[in-house]
Amino acid sequence: MGDDRESGPSVPEGRAPWERPLSSIRQNGEHRPRSERPSTPDQDSPPQPGDSGRLGKRSPRNADTVSVAELVDKMSRSGSSRRVPTERPETEEPTEIIAPITDSTPPPFRAVPPTPPHAVPEPVGAPASDRPALTRLAMSRVRRRRRLRMVGRSLVSLIAILSVALTGVVWGYLRNTDQGFLQVAALDPDSTDVVDAAGQYGDETYLIVGTDTRTGASGEVGAGTVADAEGARSDTVMLVNISADRSRVVAVSFPRDLDVTRPECEQFDNDTNTYTGEMFPEAYGDKLNATYALGGPKCLVKTIQKISGLRIGHFVGMDFAGFESMVDEVGGVEVCTAQPLIDYELGDVLPNPGTQRIDGRTALNYVRARNVESEGNGDYGRIKRQQRFLSSLLRSALSNKVLLDPGKLNGFVNAFTSDTFVENVKTQDLVTLGRSLQNVDAGAVTFLTIPTTGTNDYGNEIPNDEAIGAIFQAIIDDDPLPGEERAEPVTPESSAPPAAPDAPLLAVEPGTVSLQVSNASDIAGMAQTASDELATYGFQILTVGNFSGSAAQTVVRYSQDQEAAAATVASAIPGAAIELAPSLNNVVEVVLGSNYPGYTQSPTAFGTAIDATQVEGTTESAPLPEDLSFTNAADDTCA
Repeated sequence: MGDDRESGPSVPEGRAPWERPLSSIRQNGEHRPRSERPSTPDQDSPPQPGDSGRLGKRSPRNADTVSVAELVDKMSRSGSSRRVPTERPETEEPTEIIAPITDSTPPPFRAVPPTPPHAVPEPVGAPASDRPALTRLAMSRVRRRRRLRMVGRSLVSLIAILSVALTGVVWGYLRNTDQGFLQVAALDPDSTDVVDAAGQYGDETYLIVGTDTRTGASGEVGAGTVADAEGARSDTVMLVNISADRSRVVAVSFPRDLDVTRPECEQFDNDTNTYTGEMFPEAYGDKLNATYALGGPKCLVKTIQKISGLRIGHFVGMDFAGFESMVDEVGGVEVCTAQPLIDYELGDVLPNPGTQRIDGRTALNYVRARNVESEGNGDYGRIKRQQRFLSSLLRSALSNKVLLDPGKLNGFVNAFTSDTFVENVKTQDLVTLGRSLQNVDAGAVTFLTIPTTGTNDYGNEIPNDEAIGAIFQAIIDDDPLPGEERAEPVTPESSAPPAAPDAPLLAVEPGTVSLQVSNASDIAGMAQTASDELATYGFQILTVGNFSGSAAQTVVRYSQDQEAAAATVASAIPGAAIELAPSLNNVVEVVLGSNYPGYTQSPTAFGTAIDATQVEGTTESAPLPEDLSFTNAADDTCA
């Protein structure tokens, strides 16, 4: 086939037809300007020989054209490289116009911030191909570790599930047992008979009453019949104080025939455990158990609170049936008697002497027997047996035979809740109290008996008021008691340097002083009147009550760091002196004596020096009687 292109004359010097000349060069080697080149003919004019149009065929090359090979050869001969300008097109290519990027520009055309580089994990350890093959023993160890890990995780999950379930069970158990308590109104928290309320802060005080009722289950256990005695009486009355630091427990027993002044009381219906609304006026020369028979728990709490000055925060009442069932639930109690215990009404309670474990029915007769010829005074002999019985029960509980035995503890709580009537007592409170007493030695538990000075014409036990005041003041002040065996508390030494003895006392702001006003005079209502006047000066009144005993001197008592506050208070009371009383902590107590003039005055201005009169021993209670009857819970001798 022929070529479409026209064949022209042969290319000089043997150049191939397809070698295109780059430019036109004159014979002397200079470039010919475009203006000197032959002009391109018009599109309509016929092509001339030797010319080539844009769409026309190539014309034979002129002799003055230079090929690429010649140009390269010529440049290599000249030894210098010469830049050859290329032809610029006569018309420029159109430029593309790009619109600016705005907020309305579609997302694909917006600028996207560069993605930060990510760290590439690097292999750790030797490659798998280079690791040695595991032996059978090593594979067995790996499998064992995996199994142990799986078992451990399963155990943790199981323990978590059991913990949640156990929490729900315990909560339900406490809720159910709390519902088993029979609630009764008994407490009088705002009583003005409370002595040194600040000194009792943190203490727990329980009034425990064993009632003598002949109805229902109590009549079935041999307590007697309604024909013998109607209603209910406080057969056993015990006031239990637990110190704030839980270092000791003091239980004070009250004789059932103690001569008392009964306050104004509302009649109590023992069958329904409610009050009828009928009021009885104050009465003198009444028996303590008759106080309960008439006015129930409320009247008894008021009477005991007036005698002791202690703030009673919890009440527990129990009948004969409840006592018997609780003893049986703990597996009986071990008691010891030096001689047979025979009551001419109850019969042979313990026919054989020595140590023996008794059940609930025998224990009930053991603590009730009061017609024992060998004991003389039946009431005090009975109280002594009750204290020894409770000491043995306490030693058994503290030895963890009950507290750490779920079965015994559950039965004990169930028996307690089913046969008791209480106020401000919950199962959680009893559990918390039991745990706090686990570290208390039996020697730190002391049982005392209210001292008396004989009987009157009505057969009532006459209380020894001075000795009784000394007992309860020692309890409030945490002073040692007869027979008590407890470790002395360690008091840390104060790091603050002692004040210079000649440094003057400066008056403080009355609003920073917390006051307790106690009446030690023979005028009723004096403390309330004085506290109202002191409050007008800005003093903060905490409590108002009576002082244990009487005093001739009006004294402002204070703790170690409250001397300036006490001096400020004393400056407002004509004739008052100040006295150090470490048991008061941060409370200042005003003890109004018989020399109190009946009025107060403005205290010394803040920051002014005060010259206070310092006294010592003016408000001390009477000493404890030497013949005080007591029982220590650690004493297990046979009596």
